[in-house]
Amino acid sequence: MSSIEHIVIVHGLWMTGLELGVLQHRLRVEHGFEPSIFSYPSISGSMSEHVASLHAFVQAHKCERLHFVGHSLGGIVVLKLLESYDDIPPGRVVCLASPMQGSCAVDGFARWPFARAALGAAICEEVLSSKQRHWDGRRDVGIIAGSLNIGLGRLFADFNEQSDGTLLVSETKLEGSTDHIVMPVSHTGIVFSAETTAQVAKFLRDGQFDKDEISG
Repeated sequence: MSSIEHIVIVHGLWMTGLELGVLQHRLRVEHGFEPSIFSYPSISGSMSEHVASLHAFVQAHKCERLHFVGHSLGGIVVLKLLESYDDIPPGRVVCLASPMQGSCAVDGFARWPFARAALGAAICEEVLSSKQRHWDGRRDVGIIAGSLNIGLGRLFADFNEQSDGTLLVSETKLEGSTDHIVMPVSHTGIVFSAETTAQVAKFLRDGQFDKDEISG
């Protein structure tokens, strides 16, 4: 088995994984990990189908340690995988702007005609109606939220607290997680931020974020 620490990066709703290329490159070149991107049909598939596909993808990684980074819905897919299977190499998880406590913006959007079809089954199963979750602590989970309030979520909900333009910061919190920080980035911009990537690498290595390095 390789001693290099591998990462599986999982994209969010309406994405393909191509947008994660910058994050993947930085984690490899600047931080010494071996990252790969898992792509899945975020709209057409159910959560159980996504989890099964991710499990098959993970099985091809013959390594001693395997970390996960999930953006938005991808973070939920990762946690559901880890709740469902116990044959995955040890490692840590970072969730980037994931709707751990539901999403008022998603709830608002879902009231529009045909919106549920656009959201897909996985979101409707796991995020609608402010579905809340907790983590059992079987491995370290770090959460990074954004505070740059730029995004379409504001069209569908009244954001009366700190947000990344799509999710409220409070919606990203997860009972049982190891650490949680807020970065000055938007919901989409979080995957392009060099500072966020450095925090991801820090947590995957040490199990905690570097809160002295947060600016803005």
